[in-house]
Amino acid sequence: MEPVRLGVLGCGVIGRKHVQVAADSPLLTPVAVADVRETVAHEVAEQHGVAQAYNSAEALFADPDVEAVVLALPTAGRYILALQAFAAGKHVLVEKPIGMSAAEVRQMIAARGDLISGCCSSRMRGLESAKAATEFITSGALGNLRVVRSRALRGAGEPPQNPPPPWRLNKAMNGGGILVNWGCYDLDYVLGITGWALRPRTVLAQTWNVPEAFSAYAAPGSDAEAHVTALIRCDDNIALNFERAEFVASATDEAWQVLGDRGALRLKMTPGASKQIWHDAATPRGVVSEVIWQGDEAPGSEHVYVLENFAQAVREQRAPRTSLEQALLVQQLTDAIYASAAGRAAVTIA
Repeated sequence: MEPVRLGVLGCGVIGRKHVQVAADSPLLTPVAVADVRETVAHEVAEQHGVAQAYNSAEALFADPDVEAVVLALPTAGRYILALQAFAAGKHVLVEKPIGMSAAEVRQMIAARGDLISGCCSSRMRGLESAKAATEFITSGALGNLRVVRSRALRGAGEPPQNPPPPWRLNKAMNGGGILVNWGCYDLDYVLGITGWALRPRTVLAQTWNVPEAFSAYAAPGSDAEAHVTALIRCDDNIALNFERAEFVASATDEAWQVLGDRGALRLKMTPGASKQIWHDAATPRGVVSEVIWQGDEAPGSEHVYVLENFAQAVREQRAPRTSLEQALLVQQLTDAIYASAAGRAAVTIA
């Protein structure tokens, strides 16, 4: 296929990753980058052989050689840039989280028209293990689903050597903390591997900020959560148990599981070596466990998958792995979790 001519808005850590992936991929050609720090934009462009470097979104969107853009900058105000990109006729891949609220995502959907757009929260579902899990679960092999679990607690390591980024745990800049930084991957993952069949209705949640013992791990003025847990009741008597944390006083503990009335899957969301998916099957002899998939997944490959999937979607004129409509469901859950934690009560999703 003809490579998609890509522009990247934002030349921070993740923006640089997008430019690097595009430069190395046969499916994309990075033709322009933009950043308010003009010297940084020129540095990234020179490093990867990109023809144009701009200091504004408007200049990037006006470039006729750019047919698709990645919005790789902090969440606040990003939906406005998505609307401007659509108005300029550009396909749009939005970094995660998709927005600050479900209302923003609805505006993106309304403005998209016939253009292709999606969200980077799908990164982990590009992995081969996720594809194998999706095929197995959606085949009905587990029977009627009962419980979906996503738990990832990361204990604090050595204190940071550099100042923590000010946006990471900042509600105004980022829309929240660990829930939008990593929880959006978890929610996208469990919703996606179950075929987007879960219909969340009621959310009861709690959040906590960084413990005092680890205050050095957060930038001054940080006001967003570093630990979140939620019980989500879905249609068809399915429960989603979700927990995600960083900088906690705990050993690292990660587990993802999908449990039905005929069996369960145990798996890991993130890439790694010697990964396995375990199937626990209900049999007349009790539960019998076997490995149904195993393999190595290189860290960083998820960045390639999400960008190349977007490029293929543009060329094939189809939705990418996580469409704006699917990202809206993740955002609705995110909004409900924050509302429940703030109000100390269960919240209903319409």
